[in-house]
Amino acid sequence: MAKRDYYEVLGVNRDASEEDLKKSYRRLAMKWHPDRNPENPKAEEHFKEAKEAYEVLADANKRAAYDQFGHAGIEQHVGGGAGAGFGDIFSDIFGEIFGAGRGGRSTVFRGADLRYNLEITLEQAAHGFDTKIRIPGTATCESCKGTGARPGTHAATCPTCRGAGQVRVSQGPFSIAQTCPRCHGSGSVIPNPCTVCSGSGRVKLQKTLSVRIPPGVDEGDRVRLSGEGEPGVNGGPAGDLYLQVHIKPHPVFTRDHDDLHCEMPISITTAALGGEISIPTLDGSAKIRVSAETQTGKVFRLRAKGIKGVRSQAPGDLFCHVVVETPVSLTERQRQLLREFESISLQDSARHHPRAKGWLDKVKEFFEG
Repeated sequence: MAKRDYYEVLGVNRDASEEDLKKSYRRLAMKWHPDRNPENPKAEEHFKEAKEAYEVLADANKRAAYDQFGHAGIEQHVGGGAGAGFGDIFSDIFGEIFGAGRGGRSTVFRGADLRYNLEITLEQAAHGFDTKIRIPGTATCESCKGTGARPGTHAATCPTCRGAGQVRVSQGPFSIAQTCPRCHGSGSVIPNPCTVCSGSGRVKLQKTLSVRIPPGVDEGDRVRLSGEGEPGVNGGPAGDLYLQVHIKPHPVFTRDHDDLHCEMPISITTAALGGEISIPTLDGSAKIRVSAETQTGKVFRLRAKGIKGVRSQAPGDLFCHVVVETPVSLTERQRQLLREFESISLQDSARHHPRAKGWLDKVKEFFEG
């Protein structure tokens, strides 16, 4: 019986791309595999037919010969190919999953990402700054020129996979190809490794990078440096370097997103009589007018004196929390004056100490209730 047209077998047009061929081939291979069709005697025939069609059309030279001369143009190449084992079909389907493709091609891997912990001050986080960092990196070994072999020697064919770059592993009824564990898909090994790089073809070094930290970064933010991570494998792209920002504790301010908070100690006289005090901000100092009879816990708000975050439209605020400070290390004269002050205050305690009176009234109600 005459063979069917290979394009017709796969159900694709004559100008089908390699990806179109592979998609159709996978679909038919899964559909007609004998193990999935034990009661269909024609399944094996369709399975072999699809396999033969794909093997021809997936090869550029065979496809060109087939397009020009038909089946006669590729008979010497195909021969008994249709009778090959079922596992060959699935090595192409599942090869990518296990890290190897057809023909022993080594897998390309993207390099690993790296993290660098960068500790900065609150002022640096608020205003941004330029800095330089030193990180470990790799470069081509000058001794072996990147080959990994000792000068004067060469790599040898891998004895495990015989240069194919992949080995076959039985998975039930299938024989699946996966990357050779000895040569990692390269197809070769190095009998005499370079003494400088130990056969890796690379040497470790320290590289210096200039970094721009944007204004407004916060604790835990990351700054990405594209392509500054670990080099890729087999020509793969390098990974990225992530700078993990950590902000040092500040002696005055604590940060809450874009807002800043600070404690503002004031004297008893300032709290009682009022007055003007100077407080620090990240941009200098500011004046605050403290009203008379100010109590501990009162909060003064200075608008736009906080930090403008990386993704914020406007700066946050600065919140100053009042703490009335009790004087210490008193002189005898100060003690005497305070006793006189206390004596005068007790003559009208409810007026001068309303909070204390209110608290005592509540305590009294508690015990009498």
